[in-house]
Amino acid sequence: MHKHVCLLSLFFVCLSWTSSANASVNDQLELEKLDQIEAQLTLQREWAEYRWKKTSAECYDKFFVNSCLSDARAKYRREIDPIRAQEVLLNENQRIIRERIKTERDAQRAAERADPKRAQERAENEKAFLQKQKDAAARAADLEERRKDAPRRAQENKSGVKLD
Repeated sequence: MHKHVCLLSLFFVCLSWTSSANASVNDQLELEKLDQIEAQLTLQREWAEYRWKKTSAECYDKFFVNSCLSDARAKYRREIDPIRAQEVLLNENQRIIRERIKTERDAQRAAERADPKRAQERAENEKAFLQKQKDAAARAADLEERRKDAPRRAQENKSGVKLD
């Protein structure tokens, strides 16, 4: 257990020294490694909880139940505290890496928005959208005009003569 704590601490120190060159790829790889470590810590935590619950259940068969329960709880605390410390470091590093990835993505999006070619494309799209809106409004107005004119046209069709 102590060996894992030392290795994890060393890993986190190395992570803090990494440069931001190739940040996207490196950050994704670091995040995947941290996710693997998180899975291992979760497994360790689940086993510790299993052992604690099993020991606690066995305590009810003994005469000194409270003493047994407090001993089981103390053993569980000794086991879970290093895991918790590692999880805190892990979560902090995951947060930092995710923040760097998000910042980089935001910078890429800002660069794409600032690209003159993209700006022209957006302007053309907006112009086409406005034209479609005008065409739709014209069609709606024409349809409304035809609806208003429907009784007169129906009369013309019945009589066969133009009433204008």
